Amino acid sequence: MGEHDPRDDDLELFRQAVGPVRPVAAAPAPPEGPKPRPRARMRERDEASAASEFRLALDEHLLGAGDVLSHCTDRLPPGTFRRLKRGELSAQEELDLHGLDAAQAQSLLREFLADARKHGVGCVRIIHGKGRGAAELDSSGAPILKNLVDRVLRHRADVLGFHSAPPAQGGTGAVVVLLAKR
Repeated sequence: MGEHDPRDDDLELFRQAVGPVRPVAAAPAPPEGPKPRPRARMRERDEASAASEFRLALDEHLLGAGDVLSHCTDRLPPGTFRRLKRGELSAQEELDLHGLDAAQAQSLLREFLADARKHGVGCVRIIHGKGRGAAELDSSGAPILKNLVDRVLRHRADVLGFHSAPPAQGGTGAVVVLLAKR
């Protein structure tokens, strides 16, 4: 036989001292963390697609510093558009984009238009500048902010029409925009 291990005696003494035992129930699982908030993945894909199309369209039709911005949807009566072109409509709010880069300007412009519409503002002026400084021009010499404003406004459903401001209000360095009612 083998040698006697003193640890076996200690174990037996411990069991006698403790007495009969019963198994302890397993501890309950910790509560699960909160589920993640649902995401609008389709909207995110649409936004990414629109942004991609927007970037591809950058070189299609670039406006120069002195070019007039003008666009009218079929929802805007012709008489109202003529009044807009003549400078007879006054802006209720104004946004100045001077000194911003394209990403900042685009974000601020979208927020401004959404806020104006939310508060029932029907006519706004956006100052984009004529793009005369080197930092304000793209590689082809076209004004960055002016072309950005033109593209953003043309693709918004809440914009009924827009036209470059009268000379006293910024001329071809600003645009007056008519927004649809909420």
